[in-house]
Amino acid sequence: MTADTAPSGHTSPIVPGDLFARHQVITGLRALADFLETNPAVPVPEYGDTFHFSARESDDAASAARVDQVAALLGVPVADDRPTGGHYTASKSFGRITYRIVHVPKRRHDEYDAYMSYRDNIRLDQDDDQDAGRAA
Repeated sequence: MTADTAPSGHTSPIVPGDLFARHQVITGLRALADFLETNPAVPVPEYGDTFHFSARESDDAASAARVDQVAALLGVPVADDRPTGGHYTASKSFGRITYRIVHVPKRRHDEYDAYMSYRDNIRLDQDDDQDAGRAA
């Protein structure tokens, strides 16, 4: 494992296999920023946008630890909505762009899968006069 030193002086562990993907993401973000700056006719979201990262480690504890690690690097607190069935997140805004890391607990994934298990049992009848339908 190697270490990458950020402009803030913090070091963070980097998995060598991830360096290429990381480089491509950073290069792509810079290219997008340059493109938008030189092409003012191209619209951008008025309120900015969010760069999402989903922590998908081996288990809930490892994923939460990843969020904790990133929150510390960002210098922000963690938002823990797990007791109410929510997620474990950290985010920081850079102007109108936000970086957000989220851990969705296994229990929440399981609840969603159970909820979606009914989707094949509901079909809409198409109304000849409208695009919308009603449950069959």
